[in-house]
Amino acid sequence: MSVKENLKDINEQIEAHIDKTHASTLPHVIAVTKYVTIERAKEAYDAGIRHFGENRLEGFLEKKKALPNDVTMHFIGSLQSRKVKEVINDIDYLHALDRKSLAKEISKRATHTIKCFVQVNVSGESSKHGISVEELIPFVKELENYQNIEVVGLMTMAPLTEDETQLKSIFKQLRTKRDEVQALNLPYAPCTELSMGMSNDYPIAVEEGATYIRIGTRLVGKEE
Repeated sequence: MSVKENLKDINEQIEAHIDKTHASTLPHVIAVTKYVTIERAKEAYDAGIRHFGENRLEGFLEKKKALPNDVTMHFIGSLQSRKVKEVINDIDYLHALDRKSLAKEISKRATHTIKCFVQVNVSGESSKHGISVEELIPFVKELENYQNIEVVGLMTMAPLTEDETQLKSIFKQLRTKRDEVQALNLPYAPCTELSMGMSNDYPIAVEEGATYIRIGTRLVGKEE
């Protein structure tokens, strides 16, 4: 199917689930284009997508260069501290702030405020990046010491499972923690956003208040 057809189906799914949440606006759909060509990414742009996500440095810079200037670029993968200087000033949103060493390097290298999601490992899986739920509040408070970082929200990756009860619980926990951070009224951490939900679980994430969903294969497919 074309990206346009896939996007139509996704938007219909979003609208079908949005009534079950407290959200007043539809979430932004980020096209995760790490597995597809620049041509397919351009097809996504032509279909109306303006948010694009990459988790590799090379792919990020290639897509940013190839796409029109009105796109919003999200770096959604784990970013090595030593690679920060190569990409940080080309990023509109970073979805994987998960350690002080990374915050320190961003503060050192960024020439403008970087909108960051703190990545939280809600499920506790050892295979996933992110800080623990218990570490979140202390970590966010420590970010006051680092310039050019704005905590716009929280991000998580749920387990690859069909257990909707488990998925709902994980997304709800992230929303609860988002509200806790927001209640701190920290000027550098407004924390209004939730980046959660991927191709296999985005309808549940929408129900739990996702403001950004990261869709790859379900939207743009995957190269053979």
